[in-house]
Amino acid sequence: MSQLSHIKNIEKAQQEIERKMPLMQSAKMRQRYHFMAPTGWINDPNGLIFFRGQYHFFYQFNPYDANWGAMHWGHAVSDDLVSWEHLPIALAPSESYDNHERGGCFSGSAIEHDGKLYLMYTGVSKRGEGFEQTQCIAISEDGVLFEKYEGNPVVTAPEGYDSSNFRDPKVWEHDGEFYFICGTKKDNLAQALLFRSWDLIHWKFVNVLYESRGELGYMWECPDIFPLGDKYVLMFSPMGVHERTTVYLVGDLDYSTGRFHPIATGEIDWGFDYYAPQSFRDDKGRRIIVAWANAWDWMPWFKDWGPTFKEHWCGSFAWPREVRLCADNTLQFIPVEELQKLRCGEMRTENLIVNSGTYYNLEAGDGIAYEAILSINLTESTADRFELWLRCSDTHKAVVHFDLAKSMMWVDRDNADGWSNGVSRSAIRLKDKSTLQIHLLVDQSSVEIFTDDYHTSHSCNIFAGSSQNMNYITVPAGTLYIDSLITWGIGSTSERS
Repeated sequence: MSQLSHIKNIEKAQQEIERKMPLMQSAKMRQRYHFMAPTGWINDPNGLIFFRGQYHFFYQFNPYDANWGAMHWGHAVSDDLVSWEHLPIALAPSESYDNHERGGCFSGSAIEHDGKLYLMYTGVSKRGEGFEQTQCIAISEDGVLFEKYEGNPVVTAPEGYDSSNFRDPKVWEHDGEFYFICGTKKDNLAQALLFRSWDLIHWKFVNVLYESRGELGYMWECPDIFPLGDKYVLMFSPMGVHERTTVYLVGDLDYSTGRFHPIATGEIDWGFDYYAPQSFRDDKGRRIIVAWANAWDWMPWFKDWGPTFKEHWCGSFAWPREVRLCADNTLQFIPVEELQKLRCGEMRTENLIVNSGTYYNLEAGDGIAYEAILSINLTESTADRFELWLRCSDTHKAVVHFDLAKSMMWVDRDNADGWSNGVSRSAIRLKDKSTLQIHLLVDQSSVEIFTDDYHTSHSCNIFAGSSQNMNYITVPAGTLYIDSLITWGIGSTSERS
């Protein structure tokens, strides 16, 4: 009877998707090449995995509204991370442990075991005046249809922990045993807890893997830990640390004690719209992360989730990034190369000089969905500052400032579209460098800026209309030498045969 209720709720949600799909044909702000739900609301990426020769994206999904609500798990597959086929919803709220009106099937992860695909997720249920979060399992023989384990929930919060903040399990296998970490808080300080199992069903609490002393907030959402080179990377989205949304720590994981020992730390992305990244390893051996391209209402710059709700959808994913470990134990986050399949209309300019007070027209595709790579010659340039004006019209523009003298950059979207606001800032490492490379990924409603040898990035939503299709390079004073400027238009994924 329990599985029948799950199936009925999935069917009901699928009918809602089909009913609203025609509305997407007239939606003007839909992304062209970034991943989106077919309609409705999307947030955290879940259960990212390469399974039976395909990439699987699961995601937090509300098919009934363009706002956050009772969570389902949407599901899509791809052969190449570019073209996606939307499959039936994998999980829908249906049980006493995952059917809270302000919860449902919260975030989690996926793992293959004995040829089956296991999803581990947080179920949210009613408890007194509040709610309770527990960890649950769903299993699929074919990777499409999932049955919730009859013994759910398989893990509840350990004694002394806040059961309303115990969520987002990330599961993996090591030396024949299974482990997962999840975020929680104790005494209003964030922790990641580690659990171990031999069968994915029976779990034992091991230890507090790592914890905040206040410097990393009061709660960690969507924690993830994975091996990279000879180190481990712990990443999470902290709550309560102002503008920090995606933190990583590099260090060592001691399985005998269940403790993580960091030796380096950094920010995955400095922009307003990069949250809850999850990692997976693909068949090429790459460690890839994918994040939700939006922000929550508790963040200091939050206005709302953007105007796309008027088109009956909200949210997308940032472009997938490969994570690489550097010799100094910092990380690079490089856009995966599959985007090259969508490139068209390459334009290449070398030895470009932009003088003080001039505006160089950065031609790239149709000026709306494009990719650009600039190589700035720092040795020859006399300019202390320069700016990129992106998605411009006569009245609006997003401005990316580079201050070479102070080794700083910031992205100003206060006048980007009549809707967005805020200025994101970061340092960039220029000491002893002769070249600064800037890599832009621009889509209908977003910009992603990579620089500093892919150590620094800013991802921001910009809800610019299609008339905002001009882009410029400008220098307030001095001369900017650009060794090379390469641009491409980026075709829509729906345009590929």
